[in-house]
Amino acid sequence: MTQTPRELTVGVGAGGLATADMVLNIGPQHPATHGVLRLRITLDGERILKAEPIIGYMHRGAEKLFEVRDYRQILVLANRHDWLSAFSNEIGLVLTVERMLGMDVPERATWTRTLMAELNRVLNHLMFLGSYPLELGAITPIFYAFREREELQAVMEEISGGRMHYMFNRVGGLRDDLPSGWLGRVETTIDDVRKRLPDLESLIVGNEILQARTRGVGVLDQATISSYGVSGPIARASGLDIDLRRDQPYLAYADLFGPEGPGRVVTRTEGDCQARLEVLLEQVHVSLDIAEHCVETLRRLPQGPVNVKLPKVLKVPEGQDYVATENPLGLNGYYLVSRGEKTPWRLKLRSASFNNVAVLGEILEGCLLADMVAILGSMFFVVGDIDK
Repeated sequence: MTQTPRELTVGVGAGGLATADMVLNIGPQHPATHGVLRLRITLDGERILKAEPIIGYMHRGAEKLFEVRDYRQILVLANRHDWLSAFSNEIGLVLTVERMLGMDVPERATWTRTLMAELNRVLNHLMFLGSYPLELGAITPIFYAFREREELQAVMEEISGGRMHYMFNRVGGLRDDLPSGWLGRVETTIDDVRKRLPDLESLIVGNEILQARTRGVGVLDQATISSYGVSGPIARASGLDIDLRRDQPYLAYADLFGPEGPGRVVTRTEGDCQARLEVLLEQVHVSLDIAEHCVETLRRLPQGPVNVKLPKVLKVPEGQDYVATENPLGLNGYYLVSRGEKTPWRLKLRSASFNNVAVLGEILEGCLLADMVAILGSMFFVVGDIDK
């Protein structure tokens, strides 16, 4: 944490003494900032007067790189901006391309994609459920969270070969068919994780110190959420009942969020740090239920292809389209413009973390400096997802 020269305020304090505002730079290389993010904070004593998030330290020009790679190659880039949600990132891109091609994907591929997307969602949430208490001084939960992550990573690695960047999606379906016995191992893993989750919950929800640091802190109202385009668990923790899996279904979510499906939208009304944490925790249970339903469905489906045979040179017809998905951190959108070539003319990515961080200037204003890390951690963002 570095300190810039102090700037004197005009006037005197309540006790008749001259006061000075202090400008602090939190980051860009500081563990409190979740990566290479910079916060320029103006303080009056212990109170934050102004907070300005400064981004761009990890900018890699992914959108420009999309334009010089064909539709197979850009999957390598498209799953890396949010490294905790790689499989979900791939989904948004392939769905956009497939819709522009008018392509029907085999049913087994659709259900497998849905299963892996929900397992990826659990992996994402467990990372934050473990690391957030760590930032507040509780070291034990991260060991429990990573124990469950390792179990889920094992089945994801078995089918895809990757632990973070799965690269298992292809335009038209999946790279390979399911390994023999894989569904059984997924089912066993889901059961094991579900049985052990109460251990992690007791350390988080039942922690009085963590409750004191998060309850009533960093309250975000719905008007501010709408103004900044905040989405995902953060928005739902403030009572905004929006989830694209239910509201604009893709993959197999129309069935999963139907009357007979296990899917449901998790919301809270408090809008504080604790509510955001509780939404993540409950969403883990919902995603495990959805994943289990996907396994049962895949067992019933007859054997068949998991992809569509593509031409040697894949060209997307001229036109444009926009597809949005409910990624673990919020709404992800892909706006694709094609001129009939093998590469996109323009591919614009709307990532969830950008909007979720933009609102920091509003939510931190007026808070105590001691609450800054609690609020910052509860916004659940990945810096690469901001900068792209």
